[in-house]
Amino acid sequence: MTAAGAPTAVTPPPGPAAGYGGLPGGIGISRLRVYDWLAADGLRGGTPHMHLTCSEGYAVTGGRGAVQTLTAYGFEQTTLLPGALVWFTPGTIHRLVNEGGLTIVVLMQNCGLPEAGDAVLTLPPRLLADPAAYRAAVALPEGGTEEELERAARRRRDLAVEGFAALRGATEAGDLEPLAAFHRAAAALVRPLVGAWRDRWRDGAAAAASATAAQLDELEKGGAGHLAQARVRAEQPSAHARFGMCGRLDVYDVG
Repeated sequence: MTAAGAPTAVTPPPGPAAGYGGLPGGIGISRLRVYDWLAADGLRGGTPHMHLTCSEGYAVTGGRGAVQTLTAYGFEQTTLLPGALVWFTPGTIHRLVNEGGLTIVVLMQNCGLPEAGDAVLTLPPRLLADPAAYRAAVALPEGGTEEELERAARRRRDLAVEGFAALRGATEAGDLEPLAAFHRAAAALVRPLVGAWRDRWRDGAAAAASATAAQLDELEKGGAGHLAQARVRAEQPSAHARFGMCGRLDVYDVG
């Protein structure tokens, strides 16, 4: 007991059902203000790209715009207005179009892996075929000024729009080989990273699922020990207005 007579808080030892401490299901989250930079096709917005192992979702919080998507099933454009919830699976090439003040809360599988490596931009084939050339084309200058970072981000966006336009044109004409070639090139580019991605998955989504399994086992046996492990966590963004693929990002460290 404390001097005031209140019970002393005791932290129970962690058990197998203690739970996963990250966001529900091992997701990642960021706040996005979509670029309003004008592209060669007259649209304003972000950089077309694809994720290879992660689903991604958009919860629209302000403004208006659209997300253009390209898969083997064809091209689609989905309107984005406040309150809209849109998500897509790995392999979906996506491009955000900003028609005025578009802001989004982005939900990402695998603890935010889409912003930590699981993305390949739709650059022209000449740049996808050479890993060094690709890295140079998508990199932002480390320690660069705001102006230098913006120029580099716009340059890679414009290259990706060029490649996206070619892929869309071929797909709509019934030729799926350029899209399949992009898939192959993307897989080759990320292959050296897969081991680290597996570690991130194991410590995130897989750990969250395992914790739920252990909790169900405990409850099925009539136990409730994991409930004493309850805890609360709160975070502010760990970075503000970072240059991302689709816009300026506020990012959270929730792994």
